Amino acid sequence: MEQIRALGAMSGTSMDGVDAAVVMTDGESIAGFGPHGYLEYSTDDRAAIARAVGQWQGDPDVAAAAEVVETCHARLLSRFDADVVGFHGQTLAHDPANRRTHQAGDGAVLAEVLEIPVVWDFRTTDVTLGGEGAPLAPAYHHACARWIGATEPLAILNLGGVGNLTWIDPGKPMEAEGALLAFDTGPANAPINDLCMDWLGQPFDRDGALAREGVADADLVSQLMENGYFFRMPPKSLDRDSFRQAGAAIDALPPSHAAATWVAVIAASVAHALDQCPTVPTRLLVTGGGRLNPAIMEALAGLPTRVDPIEAAGLNGDMLEAQAFAFLAVRVLRGLPTSFPGTTGVSANVGGGEVSRRAGILDSLPNSARHAGTRQVTKPR
Repeated sequence: MEQIRALGAMSGTSMDGVDAAVVMTDGESIAGFGPHGYLEYSTDDRAAIARAVGQWQGDPDVAAAAEVVETCHARLLSRFDADVVGFHGQTLAHDPANRRTHQAGDGAVLAEVLEIPVVWDFRTTDVTLGGEGAPLAPAYHHACARWIGATEPLAILNLGGVGNLTWIDPGKPMEAEGALLAFDTGPANAPINDLCMDWLGQPFDRDGALAREGVADADLVSQLMENGYFFRMPPKSLDRDSFRQAGAAIDALPPSHAAATWVAVIAASVAHALDQCPTVPTRLLVTGGGRLNPAIMEALAGLPTRVDPIEAAGLNGDMLEAQAFAFLAVRVLRGLPTSFPGTTGVSANVGGGEVSRRAGILDSLPNSARHAGTRQVTKPR
């Protein structure tokens, strides 16, 4: 298949806004990168989504949250020229143990508005077949490792609301056994963001200022690291608020000490994750909002490998997740796997996703299942 112009969109668990980025790809390799953009959620938008966190299809606040997600995505994505869109949606709940996951937003609505095919609902098939449904970016991470010319095992650490790590052996094809291992490392920005919003009225710890004022409580870090999640073998995944109850004692500290303690938890959980990798990676590339927090990056500097922001390898840390769903969209169009036993724990390589086209024409791939009603969204001008 020739390289096509794919546009990916991502709204993560930090709930700050929508990222969009273009990748030229055939779903196996990267030929180049195109424009990218960002649309910040308004305070009202963020509040509407936050009210629906933890809810499932049909629950009271879901329709309003989905409308916000669809409208904001349509507004941003309409600015781009692309052949296909990869639309992740906004994760509201994730419960792979019971084979269910919920991303708000209907790709069929966007297909009508944007008038190009939209690939969406990337996680349901994997979860239905017993996988964790996350993380899904590892296939793209493998392509990135080859794009930067890596020859030895390396890892990409994404610090969004939750941390997740992909260990990559670029010497093997991505679909080969042992090429990829991926899993969520533990809490990342979410508890710090919540703390900052509650105490400072700001969505995140700008420049790590709050954490740098405090002192980490080592005993509470040790206690949290006794959580059973850390003793599970990967692949494994988390919901945004999986550690809310376990971290209550940290949140009860004065704000600066709480922020410093959460930073220490992030570093400890990543160190533990490296111990669960097949080998210590020769390099750890950090992406996501956490790489912009100096307090977090200073804490990660103590890890037993070279740690760099992903920009040091020539990649865009702000747009990597959006690019990943552009890449995955093309894999779905080609019928290629989007998740693997080493990335989600599913029993075999699995292709997920659903393709929607305008005028209500739906091209569903095998084993996919729609789970949302459509809403009217006016095309942005």
